[in-house]
Amino acid sequence: MTTQRYDTISFLSDYGTRDEFVGIVKCVVSDIAPHAKVIDLTHDIPPFDVRAGSLALARCISYVPTGIVLAVVDPGVGTARRSVAVSVGGGRGVLIGPDNGLLSMGTALAGGAEAAVVLNNPEYQLATPGATFAGRDVFAPAAAHLCNGVPLTELGEVIDPNLLLPGVVPLSRKEGDDLVAEITWVDRYGNCQLNVGPDEVANLGTTLGVAFTAANGERVNRSAAIVPNFSAIGGGIGLVIDSFGMLAICVDRGSAAESLSIGVGDAVTLSAHSEPTGATTTVQLRRNPPSPA
Repeated sequence: MTTQRYDTISFLSDYGTRDEFVGIVKCVVSDIAPHAKVIDLTHDIPPFDVRAGSLALARCISYVPTGIVLAVVDPGVGTARRSVAVSVGGGRGVLIGPDNGLLSMGTALAGGAEAAVVLNNPEYQLATPGATFAGRDVFAPAAAHLCNGVPLTELGEVIDPNLLLPGVVPLSRKEGDDLVAEITWVDRYGNCQLNVGPDEVANLGTTLGVAFTAANGERVNRSAAIVPNFSAIGGGIGLVIDSFGMLAICVDRGSAAESLSIGVGDAVTLSAHSEPTGATTTVQLRRNPPSPA
């Protein structure tokens, strides 16, 4: 594997921006590799939510530039869980973060892991007063030293990339003629992305029955047409083919999550359209801008 210098670090975390954590990580990178540019993918992953971080990284990975991906959602920081760096794309990219499943989907979508090391060489780490800020003391220095041309194998012990911890991938399932999906992401506009693409429901028609249990415990049955954009929904709810090619439950200029009292992890049953029965939920349209396509 050819050693190379990198110019870009794409950074994702659950640090938020209220505290100084993100800024300190960037300071460490800048001090070691001042030529490196840091791109903030997001720092608003829900705290400790490794699966949400993994899904966000999977959505981003096709668009990040050649270079380093630094991902930190690390509820096991300071424990025996490993810190790792994973090379992909013939060395064109390296993913750095905890070995807790966070990197798994991003690695797979980048073509799979070609080499991996445990970040255990103290020469390329900061001395630390405590063990709970690996983003500052382990991950950021590793990313910066790679940007300076330090070979991956200098950062620590080489390991079999096939032994990295897998992520938890939510899969839809068939129940008779129906498809049971899951809401994997609610964006800031309240659009509820499902783990289902349009091809998976092509046999059900272009208008589907959508059934779910609302937050108040009521079973709700609605109908929704599969549409290409928010304006095509009209009133009620629609299944929009979102910017990642997945189906999302949406309301035009409103929050589907708020209107329907649904959220991440909720099961949604998709079926061939029939007249709805049982409880229904009123959708209140709100004048918010739609999510970018």
